[in-house]
Amino acid sequence: MIRLGMQIRRAIEHDHRQLSNLIFQESNTHRHLDWRPALEWLGDPNFWVIEEHGEIIATLICSEDPPNVAWIRLFSHRPHHPGPEAWSVLWSIAQTEIFSANPNIQIASIVMKQWFQTMLFSCGFELRQNIVLLELNAENYHPPSTQSRVHIRPMNHDDLPMVEEVDLSAFGPFWHNSYDSLKRAYSQAVYSSVAEDETGVIGYQISTGNPFGAHLARLGVRPEAQGRGVGSTLVHELIHRLGLLPLGRLSVNTQEDNNASMRLYRRLGFMLTGETYPVLVYSKEKGL
Repeated sequence: MIRLGMQIRRAIEHDHRQLSNLIFQESNTHRHLDWRPALEWLGDPNFWVIEEHGEIIATLICSEDPPNVAWIRLFSHRPHHPGPEAWSVLWSIAQTEIFSANPNIQIASIVMKQWFQTMLFSCGFELRQNIVLLELNAENYHPPSTQSRVHIRPMNHDDLPMVEEVDLSAFGPFWHNSYDSLKRAYSQAVYSSVAEDETGVIGYQISTGNPFGAHLARLGVRPEAQGRGVGSTLVHELIHRLGLLPLGRLSVNTQEDNNASMRLYRRLGFMLTGETYPVLVYSKEKGL
């Protein structure tokens, strides 16, 4: 409901301080798992705020990256302003403008909080799949019995165009990490590496550090090179390079229905933690 004194508009640089204070309220904030901090999306056309008497009371970022997929990067509202009401106002603007610009787009979210999932289901989002978390520790690790005959080396910046090609072929357009995302991931990694054969780069991994060890943020292998042990060799070299086990743990997320990834990680000794994150999707055909 839009009240007197309320304005819905695109976010601008001048909003930075207010937005920073707004999203500090974690209990009222949904954040996307992203390589790019939320406020770096300022200037994106799909970044809206609700302003009431000069105060920003809610915000929504729904930026398109990769092409034809707009991930909900951020939704946040003031505690005194009801979340469902703020969402309804912003979502009405967002879906109209996003689909007007690109009728073929899908709007998606990896849901971390139950209250946000409830709001998305209420306006037509549907479950696409679940993301699950797995962890590996020393006592469960099963090193690959044979190493793939590929060369593993640290990734460098010049590899990124080839890594993007591998990523698209391995994950497809919905889960694809764009060049910009991969560049940011590379700059934030504790260790990243590529696998090469005579044809060039056929696989890669990017991992981040945490207080418990490391997180395998991305592991991709070209479809034609899968089944040759490239993925397990990349993981094994990562563990050896970082000296992760037995002092630390290695975690990874993957789609619950990605049978190839699940087989790979289970074969190496990764165990499900029980943490599950739904992926919800809204498309014009189903929603309008």
